[in-house]
Amino acid sequence: MLFSRRFLLGLTFAGLSSRTLARAVFAPAPAAGAVPAAGAESTQVAPSLIERALLALERHRDSITHRDFVGVADFSLHSRTPRFHLVNLTDGSVKSHLVAHGRGSDPAHTGWLERFSNEPRSNATSAGAYRTGALYVGAHGHSMRLDGLDPTNSNAASRAIVVHGAWYVSEAMIGHSGVLGRSQGCFAVANSSVGEIVSTLGSGRLIYADRA
Repeated sequence: MLFSRRFLLGLTFAGLSSRTLARAVFAPAPAAGAVPAAGAESTQVAPSLIERALLALERHRDSITHRDFVGVADFSLHSRTPRFHLVNLTDGSVKSHLVAHGRGSDPAHTGWLERFSNEPRSNATSAGAYRTGALYVGAHGHSMRLDGLDPTNSNAASRAIVVHGAWYVSEAMIGHSGVLGRSQGCFAVANSSVGEIVSTLGSGRLIYADRA
């Protein structure tokens, strides 16, 4: 894949070398059936997704003020798999957490995301680039507002799509049901993970969500 000089300069500004990028996304895959614990060190970011996330970082460079960490949500994976990746663009390290998708994206509650939607009241997950916003304490405790930056998620703010903790996102839920619960389109993460996620990303960073 060819990158423009401006894009490469953007990666240099972020502190991400090609060697670091290779460490982050091209590491050996885990053994078949292995599911790392939420919050575990991970290198399972799909190369296609990290490429699209970095392109989104360049495309929205005027909106994204901090380029040290990005969040990458891989909704091609089952909900029982830690698929919300915190990627450190300085050293290439990755930490992965559980995240639920919206009930409108998985009507049969199979654990697999079937479709994305940007429509109001769809209760579905939206694909695309998000800018992290203000932190606040709401009905779900510590939470983080999001702004959708692409046509596929432009209604995120009006739909109140945020990052928040949820009781139905946990290893215990997986052990009981085999799947996580579903949100109303929000990035619902484990209560044990939400503090690290919102403090790491803070305001003005990129979250990129899609399927690999």
